[in-house]
Amino acid sequence: MSLEKHKLFWRMRLISICFCFDSSVTKFCSQNLLVILGFTFILAVIALIAVGLTQNKPLPENVKYGIVLDAGSSHTSVYIYEWPAEKENDTGVVRQIKECNVQGPGISKYAQKVQEIDVYLTECMGKATQVIPESRHQETPVYLGATAGMRLLRMESEKLADQVLDAVTKSLSSYPFNFQGAKIITGEEEGAYGWITVNYLLDKFKQKSGFLNLIPGGNSQETVGALDLGGASTQITFVPQGDIESPANALLFRLYGKDYSVYTHSFLCYGKDQALWQKLAKDIQESNGGTLQDPCFHPGYEKKVNISDLYSNPCTKRFEKTLSFKQFQIQGTGNYQQCQQSILGIFDTSDCPYSQCSFNGIFLPPLHGKFRAFSAFYFVMKFFNLTTEKISSLEKVTDIMETFCSKPWLEVKTTFGKIKEKYLSEYCFSGTYILSLLQHGYHFTAVNWANIDFTEKIKDTNAGWTLGYMLNLTNMIPAEKPFTAPLSHSIYVFLMVLFSLILVTVVVVGFIVFHRHSCFWKEEV
Repeated sequence: MSLEKHKLFWRMRLISICFCFDSSVTKFCSQNLLVILGFTFILAVIALIAVGLTQNKPLPENVKYGIVLDAGSSHTSVYIYEWPAEKENDTGVVRQIKECNVQGPGISKYAQKVQEIDVYLTECMGKATQVIPESRHQETPVYLGATAGMRLLRMESEKLADQVLDAVTKSLSSYPFNFQGAKIITGEEEGAYGWITVNYLLDKFKQKSGFLNLIPGGNSQETVGALDLGGASTQITFVPQGDIESPANALLFRLYGKDYSVYTHSFLCYGKDQALWQKLAKDIQESNGGTLQDPCFHPGYEKKVNISDLYSNPCTKRFEKTLSFKQFQIQGTGNYQQCQQSILGIFDTSDCPYSQCSFNGIFLPPLHGKFRAFSAFYFVMKFFNLTTEKISSLEKVTDIMETFCSKPWLEVKTTFGKIKEKYLSEYCFSGTYILSLLQHGYHFTAVNWANIDFTEKIKDTNAGWTLGYMLNLTNMIPAEKPFTAPLSHSIYVFLMVLFSLILVTVVVVGFIVFHRHSCFWKEEV
């Protein structure tokens, strides 16, 4: 064999070995290669997912807490909130974890017995020390905001109001929290904080950004209005479309990079309890002797009222008149239409210095958007099953009120025996008053009645002013929009896995194609 033939022989032999010239060997090599590639592919996918989840796993939450006491006219409630500390300036992260209703009346009723306030607050504040971890006690802020009941007490006697607040301060300072003070908030603050709470919980302060938050700007969401009803005052707050003609009713907020021109007004003495006292003080002047035939109470209902109690607060002073009797008796007649006419007598609509008013000469811009009605609005309407079942027809709501008011008192007591008589006896008045206030006071009509949503809680947090109050005092809502990552955690992991799969697939397919071409070239050789 010549040297050239010898070189050619070994060259062909080498090619045969390297490229699996024999068909059985080729099949064996291909099968094992595919198994190895498949196993490697699965391991790579598992590794990518594990790395992605581990790398992006949220850090353990450094939870913070806050306590707000709502010292209302008829009762006091304690609300405990929590939020992740690393998300303090993000929206929609604060949540209510506990609500405790203090047993007894509002703190204004303790003006002559301030020494009892410490015991009054003990039960609920004791629960707060149990709910909040001991390691967080000293850094947990506590705020007390007093509303219309204390506003009225301050009108009667500033000295007595200060004594009540001093007693509250002394009591709350004795707990292991970071007490931040007790104050009487204004009606405008109460309305504004309620509006902030509702829209914060509904995420209305967020802006709808472009695709995957990658496009800057975005469309602003329309906020909802807030309707609050307590025992001594009622508030209406919303963003109108037109100008706010009365500067006293205008508030400007800059929240998350957007300006809001907000209308708000608080009607002191027009909560449901004080409105009833006003109506009685007005009607007793027109009665015969010591008996008042009252259409706002059920037929057969009777109750005695002291004149001294009737004129004991600033809300009824304008109706005060010397009477020949010291006590009068209410006798219910149960007539919705007559009750409403009697209620409208406490709304003064004779004068309006603006283009449009609610009542008592107070400017009210045209209603705009949807509204959330909470507090007593909700609890009264819940009694009439007008919250769980969506009834948008104002006519149907009125029919329900008329039917209920006309029922004999004995039948009502038998049907609702578990409800305290004081509250049960006033539902006819309270329901009629709410409809009168919304229709004739705030100008809701049969057309926009469906825009009212009677609400107790949003995302398991009570609708009301307390959350907005705390958010403001703790600077939890920034003026400018906070930085947010362009992609959410879930989208980031999804895209990482997707692109990794595409990358691995391309590599595998490329290798197979290259391998097949190599074998084809080998066979040709």
